[in-house]
Amino acid sequence: MEHVTLTTDRIVLRPVGPEDTDAVYAAAQDPAIQRWTTVPSPYLPEHAVGFTERIVPDGWAQGSMFTFGVFVTGGELAGMLALTTRSPGTAEIGFWAAREHRGRGYVVEATLTACRWAFTEAGVDRVEWRAEVGNHASRAVAERAGFTVEGVLRSGVANKGVRRDCWIGSLLPSDLGLPSTAPYLPARP
Repeated sequence: MEHVTLTTDRIVLRPVGPEDTDAVYAAAQDPAIQRWTTVPSPYLPEHAVGFTERIVPDGWAQGSMFTFGVFVTGGELAGMLALTTRSPGTAEIGFWAAREHRGRGYVVEATLTACRWAFTEAGVDRVEWRAEVGNHASRAVAERAGFTVEGVLRSGVANKGVRRDCWIGSLLPSDLGLPSTAPYLPARP
């Protein structure tokens, strides 16, 4: 798929590239990012190079992972967001915010913007969010973006060689007032 740039009044979402390697490396030094996400720990310069020069472009080229840097006005990296295809019509979202940009709503805004794009342009009908139980910052972003937390998956995520329980939630096109590509028939209690 061709690279996509998405904009709002406050942020620009675009694929990161080699010009962003230093900013990605610097942001990923944050212990909270290394603790709660699947980035390597310690996060070395070669990890940032591999991410910006191989992982991101390969994901876009294969249509398997759509990674966006979240940039504020002026071009500073405020966070990272990826939508990874899990099955036809389903993508999983992952994100982090740079320490100095937390609490400003940038990642919530990026999540909503990227999900709208996925629902209208990428054939996605369900975006799943997962976070290790205890990652309250991630859960707050998901809930503010309108995700429905559906429960806990035992041993639902692997992070740095350890299986952990995780929260799981979903966002559907209808949650944002958008049509689905396929009919949806919810269960009736």
